[in-house]
Amino acid sequence: MEAQRMNHLSSSFARHEAAMRAHLSFHVPGAERPRHYMYQPEDGSPQDSGQYEIRAMTILDARRADFEPELDRQGFRLLRTDTAVPNQVDDGDWIAATYYPPMAEMARRATGADRALVFDHQARRREPGQITAGFGRQGDGRRPGAVGRLHNDYSEASGRARVAAVLARQGERMSPHSRYAIVNLWRPLRGPVLDAPLALCDASTLSVLDLNPAEVRYRERTGEIYLARYTARQRWYYYPAMTPDEVLIFKQYDTQLSGTARFTPHGAFDPLALPADVAPRHSIELRVLLIHH
Repeated sequence: MEAQRMNHLSSSFARHEAAMRAHLSFHVPGAERPRHYMYQPEDGSPQDSGQYEIRAMTILDARRADFEPELDRQGFRLLRTDTAVPNQVDDGDWIAATYYPPMAEMARRATGADRALVFDHQARRREPGQITAGFGRQGDGRRPGAVGRLHNDYSEASGRARVAAVLARQGERMSPHSRYAIVNLWRPLRGPVLDAPLALCDASTLSVLDLNPAEVRYRERTGEIYLARYTARQRWYYYPAMTPDEVLIFKQYDTQLSGTARFTPHGAFDPLALPADVAPRHSIELRVLLIHH
């Protein structure tokens, strides 16, 4: 009965127009660099120091676009896979040993890279009542949910640092003759995804001036990401009702400086017409280093 209900919701959702109106959370530039803690600071500092604005935006249905989105132009692409979704998402060693290899090979084939190295993953469960327009962390930060702040996982500086760190684990160094890119492989663990789908900015409509560096502080380290500010030229897309056999690949960083998408701001949003009893989104994402020799 539950499966029939979800299939009905999925069919209804898929019949929406080629675009919907929904709210997205943009960064508003200020005098200070924004900072977000992935845990509640013990000294009483605010968990989030940035300023944001919620805008009603048109989000286009990528399934109905009059072009096929491309990773090196729009910054994203939809793939299909026969690889089963992992059934032990809380076992990091099992995920690395069993799930990483086939997904790395899928990324390599889809992009034409010579090598693909998965170096990180994150399973996300949105808790009932958890707000979307945030960084998806509450309390001690150990139960990540959907991230609604429009962001790119790496900045110019942190992207290059991450590439160097991943290569160092392999006993290698960055080569000036190779191209390196970091992509995200995002996939629902159950579907269809009706709650908190992912909106992505068409990278061909993005300017580097739309990206603001921000600190993300963990207990053991501090990272840097980009937050997206609003500009009228941007176009935002999503894939409605994604199913577990679909994988969204999108660009997070690329060492190639021109002629390709380098960053793809993204974030979850709440469809306005969604029934209140839809199951919270449960997803997994992998970060993959692509190497082109």
